[in-house]
Amino acid sequence: MLTLRQSAFDRSAFDRLETDLFKRLEQQLHTAERVPAAEVHETETAYSICLELPGVERDSIDVKATDRNLVISAERRAPQPEGSEASPAALLSEIRYGTWSRSFRFPSGIDREAVQAVYRDGLLTVEVPKAQTLTSVNVKVEG
Repeated sequence: MLTLRQSAFDRSAFDRLETDLFKRLEQQLHTAERVPAAEVHETETAYSICLELPGVERDSIDVKATDRNLVISAERRAPQPEGSEASPAALLSEIRYGTWSRSFRFPSGIDREAVQAVYRDGLLTVEVPKAQTLTSVNVKVEG
């Protein structure tokens, strides 16, 4: 004879647990940092990075280069209400506003003085030439 026993976790407990998990997941997704999609290409002489930045003003984009790193940061500002009437609250908003930063590390040195960036039609294209000369130092071993 088969007997069914009720578990310490009845179905309603599972439902509550599942609901809590989905609520936490939704909250984490809502607050997660989003970075723009990127595409990186390499040639013999340079790297080319293209980032999607729709709705970002050119003045808010910052590109910094070091010996082997490129750091790109920007801010997408929320629209300000026009006129004296406040704009109505959005029923649904999946657009992320705020600041973000993204860095790229290259396998070899880059010519940071020759880095060029162009922002057009929501796409940022950064041309990063490879360093033509690598600095090496001979160290004398003393005994």
